[in-house]
Amino acid sequence: MIKLFVVLVCAHVLGDFLLQTDWLARNKHRFGVLLLHCSIHGLLAWLVMAQWSLWCLQLSVIAGHGILDLINKKLPDTATTFTIDQTLHVAFLGGIAIFLHRTGIGLAIHEIYRPLVWAAGFVAVVQGSGYPVAKVTKRLIDENNLSIDGLRSGGKLIGQLERTLIFLLMVIGQPAGIGFLVAAKSILRFEEAKKQQLAEYVLIGTLLSFSLAIALSYLTIKAINL
Repeated sequence: MIKLFVVLVCAHVLGDFLLQTDWLARNKHRFGVLLLHCSIHGLLAWLVMAQWSLWCLQLSVIAGHGILDLINKKLPDTATTFTIDQTLHVAFLGGIAIFLHRTGIGLAIHEIYRPLVWAAGFVAVVQGSGYPVAKVTKRLIDENNLSIDGLRSGGKLIGQLERTLIFLLMVIGQPAGIGFLVAAKSILRFEEAKKQQLAEYVLIGTLLSFSLAIALSYLTIKAINL
């Protein structure tokens, strides 16, 4: 049952953080766009399970995902809302996995399990982690009237590169290398550290980004070893 749950979560991660474009995310208040987004999730769940006659799975994912996204659209766009939303999505998929397990339905193609988990884990670490980090840092900027100079989307790209390195270091069994990554960033941000507000902003964003990347990388490795 655990592997059923994992592959469904992996399909969700790919659907939400890899195949959901900015246009889809902005326009999900429109029924047609929301249906397209949910249909992508339903199709992914159907493909990873490889149970071609199991249409109820696809329809259940479409309906469940749509309801949760409709609720989420009515709530404030914060890191807390994002976390609750993703938790509910995962819990819903857990319910589906339990139902499938009790009806005797399992994975049809076991060979896809490891590559699927690696792919989804990488996407969750690099892309998925960026959403709560961006929401937290945006709130800090708005509340403190911070002026952040730099390249357009530069911070986002730096965060993605950092989390990519963390994922690779965790995968190859060299988590100690993350310490060198922290030290290198501290040196590069030395001038900014002289301004307290800016230093705290960078520190909060970095620690949150690193923590999520480490936690999700660890979960990916645990899932691979099931």
